[in-house]
Amino acid sequence: MSLQAGLDAAKAGRYQEAIPLLEEYCRNCVQKGSGEYCTAQMWLVRGYKAIGETEKALILCQSLMQSEHEKVSDWAGKMYQKLNESPSTQSITENSTPVKKAVGAAGVKLAMAGVGGNLALASTVTICLMSGMVLVLGLAIVFIVGSDNPVTGLGIAIAITLIFNVAAFFLSPFLMDLTQNWLYKTRWVELAEIENLSPQTIAVIRRVCQQKKIKAPRLGIIEDQNPTAFTYGSLPNSARLVVSRGLFTYLDDDEVATVYAHELGHIVHWDFAVMTVASTLVQICYLIYVTARTLIRGAGDSKIADAAKTASLVAYIFYLIGTYLLLFLSRTREYFADHFAAETTGNPNGLSRALVKIAYGIVEEGSRAKEPSRLIEGTRALGIYDAKAAATTGNAYRITSQPEKIGRVFLWDMFNPWGWLMELNSTHPLTGKRVRALSTYAEQLGLETEFDMGKVVGEGKHLNKNKLYGSFFLDIFLFGAETIGLFVGIAIAIILVSSGVNNPGLFIACPLIGAGIGVIIKAFVMFPSYTKAVETDVLTLMSDPYASPLRGRPAKLEGKLIGRGDAGYKFGSDLKIQDASGMLFLRYASRFGSLGNFLFGMKRVESLINMNVGAVGWFRRGVAPWMDLIELKSENGTVVNSYHRFGSFLTGGFLIILGIGFTVFLAGV
Repeated sequence: MSLQAGLDAAKAGRYQEAIPLLEEYCRNCVQKGSGEYCTAQMWLVRGYKAIGETEKALILCQSLMQSEHEKVSDWAGKMYQKLNESPSTQSITENSTPVKKAVGAAGVKLAMAGVGGNLALASTVTICLMSGMVLVLGLAIVFIVGSDNPVTGLGIAIAITLIFNVAAFFLSPFLMDLTQNWLYKTRWVELAEIENLSPQTIAVIRRVCQQKKIKAPRLGIIEDQNPTAFTYGSLPNSARLVVSRGLFTYLDDDEVATVYAHELGHIVHWDFAVMTVASTLVQICYLIYVTARTLIRGAGDSKIADAAKTASLVAYIFYLIGTYLLLFLSRTREYFADHFAAETTGNPNGLSRALVKIAYGIVEEGSRAKEPSRLIEGTRALGIYDAKAAATTGNAYRITSQPEKIGRVFLWDMFNPWGWLMELNSTHPLTGKRVRALSTYAEQLGLETEFDMGKVVGEGKHLNKNKLYGSFFLDIFLFGAETIGLFVGIAIAIILVSSGVNNPGLFIACPLIGAGIGVIIKAFVMFPSYTKAVETDVLTLMSDPYASPLRGRPAKLEGKLIGRGDAGYKFGSDLKIQDASGMLFLRYASRFGSLGNFLFGMKRVESLINMNVGAVGWFRRGVAPWMDLIELKSENGTVVNSYHRFGSFLTGGFLIILGIGFTVFLAGV
């Protein structure tokens, strides 16, 4: 649909008709700074204002105020002022729970009460273990190439370790600079520019740098409306602190200041430097694993090949251990940076709001884009917020300012045992846990807490514990059903052969049959009958504290397909659906496997985007929520079927038949 159609409808006052047309044009527009794009955005502001969606109009105005076109930015500034003075804005403020802007005294020491563990201990253990791992692998490499003198070999291995560590420490920030500039066009700015955008931020930067006797970090801005912030470097006096333009769009001045204080906390604690080195050491383990695998293929059957096999196995084990150590350190440092921001600014509530608004901004920008942001995906581990966890919190804030509704989505984070397990694979603590910790700091400062976390904790204590934990332990067992079936099959084969059954093929057939049975049992749990799927909405599903990544909850949604779910992949088969309460990812599965998914993404997905559809599927919740799709029906009669359950049954059945066939074949030989 053309821009002109949207403009004609808007000028005629048909804003309900105009807004979808203008939103679609803005999503598809390649030249975001063009005059046509700005015109569409300006009419969207008028449209949002006319239908009472003042918050959307304000956010769009903030974005337009940064426009390179002087007339556009001037217009946006005047409109922003009018919107803030309008009765509709006042009524929104009056009818919703008052925003708690009260700030405590800055610099007051706040007790963490066991939150996040011990950062110094976590950092020391991680670096020592990772350095030891690289040392061991260095020794392995030396012995592989045939050192005759173990003492010399040890010296060479230590030298390798030190060279790697020093190089990683000093070179990685410069490599990051090149990467940031290439991928995201990072623009380095002076303090004065940040002061114009957020006066409170500059006050925080100057105060922290003066108190901690460090130089102000090099400040960067990425021209992307997805809100994020991250820090990297090797030394506090040469650190880089980068934020996106979206941070200033979605957050108020005091909230931006708390985000900068959080990032400064990483610099003061040196944890950003520890992460830089630890990340490099993990990659070294993986590099040694790959190198050793290459040596195995070229060495044939020799002593070098045997040593390479050992080195490869040890390197991969160290890589896995190192990855989880790194994730643990990453989560710990986020708690301490939050604590530092609360102490430095005296505004823990501001950081709580900032985290929620960042999640909202990620969801809002995601709903406007056909593909997920490469910035958000690429800086996931570095950023202040894990974008994978944004959907629940962001969707809650998107439709309501009532703290109890926003706070309820944190129940899963704090009380569901799957939350704890899923968090092990996450770079950041779950949002609910961070907001709860910040609430305790607010209480210590004598402030009213944000999002009514006391009520949320009280509700969590009254959840059905049998329902929460009863199925959890069984589900942990079922999660690896195919692997358990494989080992049970091996045990059965050993018993049968020991009993005198003369068929060596049992050692292949029984594990195949066991694994197949495990796949089918798991499929029955994951994909229950959907004939009684109830109609619901996205926020209701996300607010379910009992949701599981294994046991699918059959559900029906009505909404609009707004884009692909695969970041940066133009042939991705997954989709995003949006209803009045939020946005959710839909996972598609072809009956023909990966090839079918690719063809569906290449040929059909584009034609489905912007259609109003009914979706049936199994809802699941991990760090991020999603729905395994069963069926899509569009308003024009288009039907798309997805085959998650079919694929599992087909795989399980094939393994069982293969195992039986193998047994029969060998028995007849």
